[in-house]
Amino acid sequence: MTRSHPLDQGCPPAWASGWGEDKFGIFVEFTIAGAMQRMRWIGPGTFWMGSPEDEPERHLDEGPRHLETIEEGFWLADTPCTQAVWAAVMEENPSYFQDPDRPVEQVDWRGCQEFCRRLGEQTREPGWRLPTEVEWEFACRAGTEEATYAGPVDVLDPSNVSILNPIAWYMANSGADYDHNVAENLPWWPEIQVELAKGGTRRVKTKMPNAWGLYDTLGNVWEWCQDLWSRNYSESAGGFEKVVRGGSWLSRAQYVRAAFRHAEDPWMRRFSLGFRFARD
Repeated sequence: MTRSHPLDQGCPPAWASGWGEDKFGIFVEFTIAGAMQRMRWIGPGTFWMGSPEDEPERHLDEGPRHLETIEEGFWLADTPCTQAVWAAVMEENPSYFQDPDRPVEQVDWRGCQEFCRRLGEQTREPGWRLPTEVEWEFACRAGTEEATYAGPVDVLDPSNVSILNPIAWYMANSGADYDHNVAENLPWWPEIQVELAKGGTRRVKTKMPNAWGLYDTLGNVWEWCQDLWSRNYSESAGGFEKVVRGGSWLSRAQYVRAAFRHAEDPWMRRFSLGFRFARD
């Protein structure tokens, strides 16, 4: 897979205030009103989208599994949009779990579009947007084909899905050593221990990133995508619902998989629903 990037010619984007290369690859940064966001270059490539029929807890809308090609590379935020970045652009913060380093939540799809528009005005560079569903899954997988970028999920023991604990905040661990004065009851399931019965979002970058340097693609908050919902990959999209991906702090393990898909009304706001942004 080719992962060429715009810095090959020593030419960072006009909106970048910093750039470099580390073990994950190329990155650039920009700063708005003191809030900094790092963007990762996601190069072109081909991957298997969706889940194989034998993946545990697979849903029909995750198929048919098929090859997709990213023809052009794009920049993608290395974290869900934080409250600090949202507030710097929008001059308000709708989040329930208030903390500049936590993901912004309680934002609907239309609000994300307005954020991208205003970010374009403030950087004097239009073109900010939500990732497409294909781009989101390609970036989340980071060259892997298992249920998560760390490996398969063993849902037979949901009380201790060890593969998820290092990489994702989800229902079974989001209450562990919880560090906010606002907490919500987690839904009752056998996997929730009494001492972990309350939780919420967590600060970004507190779990391991994937191989391309992206944090929290699984868990913490669901992420809006640009696309209309389709019931499966063999049908055209219809209606008005939008795709969300990745699961959240409130999700069971089977939803915190790279292929899992969900639909939401574009005006829906939840304290488990945020986004990350992209640009070409």
